[in-house]
Amino acid sequence: MTTIPGLHHVTAISGPAQANVDFVTRVLGQRLIKKTVNFDAPDTYHLYYGDASGRPGSVLTFFPFADAAPGRAGPGMAEAFAYAVPDLGAIIDRLEPAAIGPDAQSRRFGAKVVTLHAPDGLVVDLIEDAQAPDAHGFHSVTLNLRDPGPTARLMTGVMGYVETAHETFAGGERLRLTAPGGAEAAIVDLVRRDGAAPARPGAGTIHHVAFRAPTGAAQLDWRERLAAAGHPTTPVIDRQYFDAIYFREPGGVLFEIATDAPGFAVDEDPGHLGQTLKLPPKYEAMRDRIERALPVLTVPA
Repeated sequence: MTTIPGLHHVTAISGPAQANVDFVTRVLGQRLIKKTVNFDAPDTYHLYYGDASGRPGSVLTFFPFADAAPGRAGPGMAEAFAYAVPDLGAIIDRLEPAAIGPDAQSRRFGAKVVTLHAPDGLVVDLIEDAQAPDAHGFHSVTLNLRDPGPTARLMTGVMGYVETAHETFAGGERLRLTAPGGAEAAIVDLVRRDGAAPARPGAGTIHHVAFRAPTGAAQLDWRERLAAAGHPTTPVIDRQYFDAIYFREPGGVLFEIATDAPGFAVDEDPGHLGQTLKLPPKYEAMRDRIERALPVLTVPA
């Protein structure tokens, strides 16, 4: 059976754009690889970060809203994502003390974890993995669910994931699912927390989780297979740097399956990704108005 190789990207909602750029580039050490706009709200940025080329499995994207009310992760939402880092000690040494809380260091399935919080409250885990090629690729994403069972059955029975670990903690449990094949960003953790408060979308929350489809043909195959299993998706949507389909998994989290191609160099030189504002073709005629509405961003060289 064809399986999902792993994560493609994670998309979150943030507060003001400059604070988001500062946190992701200076604290997390990621590169701004695309500066474009929200397809449905062109007066708002859509910012993409990743490694130097924007490889699938390293891509983190944000819709920054300056006036967004604070959100709250809860059941039916992804509550955190994690980067795999080869040397956690080196990362900690370069972080400002304020970036790491007093209870930030822990272990998860035996691995060292440091938890960071963005200015708007978004939770980011750094997990030590000696096999990680760099500190840009995802390790995993954590889904908060009232009942992990239906989600686990979808992911193992249809998407090809395998249950690889389980642990309990005070007030809940964590189930680890892993995509076979050894690809990067292969892990999804399902977490149940007793008495969890309802989720509230807003700044500091994750909007959706995207999985990889290596080709357009593979994506169409997934669309058919998901529909046959009772999980119909949207039609294929052109997102300029990948094609996307979306659906809600049984626990309520918005899932996307995105193609690897065409990638982020389709409209920008690979050595200069993220340096100029790129617009979807339908908004190009509005460029002057859009540029006036967007805040000017200062991005580290």
